[in-house]
Amino acid sequence: MDPVCHSLAGLTMGQAGLGRRTPLALPTLVLAANAPDIDVVTMFTTDVWMYYRRGWTHGPIAMVVLPIVLTGLVLAWDRFVRRRRAPAAPPAKPAAVLGLAVLGTLSHPLLDFMNSFGIRLLMPFSGRWFYGDALYIVDPWLYAILGVGALLAFLGWRRPDGGRPAARRALAAAVVYIAVMFGSGLWARQAVHAGLTRAGQGDAPFMVTPVIGNPLRREVIIDLGHRYEKGFVDFTPGPRFRPAGYGVAKHADAPEARAVAATRIGRQYLAWARFPFFVIEATATPPRVQLNDARYSGPMGTDGWSGAIVPVPEVPMPR
Repeated sequence: MDPVCHSLAGLTMGQAGLGRRTPLALPTLVLAANAPDIDVVTMFTTDVWMYYRRGWTHGPIAMVVLPIVLTGLVLAWDRFVRRRRAPAAPPAKPAAVLGLAVLGTLSHPLLDFMNSFGIRLLMPFSGRWFYGDALYIVDPWLYAILGVGALLAFLGWRRPDGGRPAARRALAAAVVYIAVMFGSGLWARQAVHAGLTRAGQGDAPFMVTPVIGNPLRREVIIDLGHRYEKGFVDFTPGPRFRPAGYGVAKHADAPEARAVAATRIGRQYLAWARFPFFVIEATATPPRVQLNDARYSGPMGTDGWSGAIVPVPEVPMPR
């Protein structure tokens, strides 16, 4: 998920009552909920930032190290900044800060798992990607649920209950929403598999993923070997699968594609891509290949934020 969603999750957990555990509890939760995304620096320093994202900083070692580091930073701020400005203020409680840092940090991979970008939960021990395919990367409904809960809790902080019931209801609603999206995604997968089986393609790999803003629809990508086909599932009222009528060829066997796939950028991109394909720009000088992923490309395999253009290395042309 994106930083706004992670921040709202940490904020709402704090307003639900955890923010009263210790001074600096609320900033600890918000910072911890975003801590694994320190790997965002790769977006500005590497050619294929997707290869480095959601790896080491989202794996089991990071789930131990990040809360400890964050706790140290929070306690240092408490001692050398906050309490120097207000000497009479009660100190932050180290055990409580650590517990909140652990909770906030663990919430991050849980939410990231729920979308189609994927997460390498076992890094550095395994580079396998895991996909929940339950939420869109930027989910406006989850924004609304957590955002409204956080706002109502803020407006009610003067009440005896401190606005905590509103935040707790928002967290409960978020859990229900995620569970429904996850379960309906599995239901949609059954409908797609049944449709492919009827068409004699029951063994074809496929993905079912949400579309932005519409929980009653799913997008489908089907791997037919030489090309990808797209489709949709609509819940009206049950899951109804229909092909979209368009797709994109992989071109993976073209000499230019094989040459680019063997480059460093190609290897890194393909290690991340789930449904990769190649767009060969033979008229460019020198010839180029656009690497792309059908998850995030346009309807005909064009555009999309996930593309990477690589000049074609010199390859021996077939005689």
